[in-house]
Amino acid sequence: METINTRSPRYTALAIILHWLIAIALIVNWRLAEAAEHLEGPAAAVYMNPHKALGITVLILTVLRIIWRLMNPPPPMNDDYKPWERMLARATHAIFYILMIAIPLLGWLASSSFGYGVDMFGLFQVPALPVPNSPDDGKFIIGIHKALWTPMMILIVLHIAGALKHQFIDRDGELGKMIPGLAKR
Repeated sequence: METINTRSPRYTALAIILHWLIAIALIVNWRLAEAAEHLEGPAAAVYMNPHKALGITVLILTVLRIIWRLMNPPPPMNDDYKPWERMLARATHAIFYILMIAIPLLGWLASSSFGYGVDMFGLFQVPALPVPNSPDDGKFIIGIHKALWTPMMILIVLHIAGALKHQFIDRDGELGKMIPGLAKR
């Protein structure tokens, strides 16, 4: 028996907004961390304080996006996708979500290991997690936090390359599901 997919052919407006907010926040956050990389003390804090706040923001937006996605399934994949394309798309999205939760959580955990909460742009303080004050643990966790950026960057490049392939080679309208005005005609 054939089923009819009643899902929308496009992402919802909220899914699109969350996607682009998270994408921009990730890129800005990466640049903030890069700017602070070789600085110390107050000079590093100029970049690291907003980096931490933006990390918590990414964590919150990602959780909201996952909840929204569970309540509003994404548009169906095109019927002519090859099995490997479907598998790669699903795996890429799953790993993205894992990293968008793990990286900020590890950053918060590392900050907490040093005994610090997260100042949210001077508006309020996110308290430190209830973990022992251990700079050695904090340094170890920061190492993992930094190391996870390599797979994140690889995924970002794969994601962009896949979107461009669908737009300019396959011309299947896939990118139009996420960018208003590019819908397949």
